[in-house]
Amino acid sequence: MISKLPRWIELGAFMLALLAGTVNAVGLLGFAHQSISHLSGTATLLGAQLASASSASLHLAAILLSFLLGAALSGFLISSPSLKLGRHYDSLLFIEGACLLIAIYFLNQGSVLGHYFASAACGMQNALATTYSGAIIRTTHVTGIFTDLGIMLGASLRGERFDRRKALLLILIIAGFVAGGVTGALLYGQLQFYALAVPALICFALALLYHFYVFRKSA
Repeated sequence: MISKLPRWIELGAFMLALLAGTVNAVGLLGFAHQSISHLSGTATLLGAQLASASSASLHLAAILLSFLLGAALSGFLISSPSLKLGRHYDSLLFIEGACLLIAIYFLNQGSVLGHYFASAACGMQNALATTYSGAIIRTTHVTGIFTDLGIMLGASLRGERFDRRKALLLILIIAGFVAGGVTGALLYGQLQFYALAVPALICFALALLYHFYVFRKSA
């Protein structure tokens, strides 16, 4: 089934992973070492803070809720987790970019609302297209990607066919996320929270490219 993926999927997945890696790097460097593109660490921190009855629990819970609300908005606008050309991914990418710009404003004001808007943006992106032709396309974290690659390698050692196209897709997501981490760290060193403007612009650019691609295909 993975062979049915259109060729633009690889590039799109790489760019989205780069975007998420950039946002997460800014979060780790600027939000008191708080990751926002994935929630495993945040949920663990929430548990630890609850155990100590810390007031930080509310903030961490709000980050989790923001990610959830972002994913919910994606589910409302897209209506299906399966990737299909013609759905309004451009609208969602535009909203994601807008959320990142709003996050910049609040973060520069010293408001934790900036954390929540950035987390919501990541939730939207991760829910944008989670499956296509049997491929799991998660672009805001790489734990599952490494797991899938490991399963594929183990199965190939057992004599099963190794799906090179799927492996390429997964490797590109990992590479994009790591490249985003490098990009985010460099940008944060120069621009502080304004570094989030770069992934916001990437969102807008991807939205326009997708819009014109669909227009040409339907013409």
